[in-house]
Amino acid sequence: MKLLVTRPEPDGTRTVAALAARGHEVTLAPLLRIEPIAATFGRGPWDAVVMTSANAARALAMHPRRQELVGLPLFVVGRRTGAAARDVGFAHVTSADGNATDLVRLLNRHPAHACVLYLAGADQATDLAAAMSDARARLETVVIYRAVTEARLPENVSAALAAGTIDGILHFSARSAAAFIAALDAAGLRTPLELPQFCLSSEVAKPLVAAGAADLRIAARPDEGTLLLLVDAVT
Repeated sequence: MKLLVTRPEPDGTRTVAALAARGHEVTLAPLLRIEPIAATFGRGPWDAVVMTSANAARALAMHPRRQELVGLPLFVVGRRTGAAARDVGFAHVTSADGNATDLVRLLNRHPAHACVLYLAGADQATDLAAAMSDARARLETVVIYRAVTEARLPENVSAALAAGTIDGILHFSARSAAAFIAALDAAGLRTPLELPQFCLSSEVAKPLVAAGAADLRIAARPDEGTLLLLVDAVT
């Protein structure tokens, strides 16, 4: 298949390589750009750290208080985030292997962690603090990165979509899916919404549903491997 991936870097390049290894012809057009924020943390102390994105780990890698945090227990939403966190020095990583709801359940099973530091993005798909309002742990949220939207698709990608030479699009976040729709509108394109849209989760698919996408394929689990299996099932 000829596929379009809109995932931001550096994850986009990894996804392209995984798809190419499966025999697909892949174009990468990141519609979000991840930027670290010079976050100011509180004084602490914290009992544990929480991350819901590998972008948080990458942003922490450049933060002057990184060494202070990497010795704490870390809870993550999925294995990819856990791998990125280990790369920056975390040794004690526990993954929920699911979504934000699974992460809250995981945290509730560790009541000894009374104060937890959540390293978050500026735009959060789930209000983790609200989800944990009835939990024993107190969550302190620090925004450590932001996603900047690219307003337009690259010219070669717009031309390929207009010519009908793309067979499907992969979406990894609701924010990037919404950016894709906005970029289509800016280019005056609507027919790409008739193509198969491979989505990491039903949450990711929501902007596409609202835009009238005709062919939505939702991964059974919100991880890259499961999404790639969904692509394989079509071919």
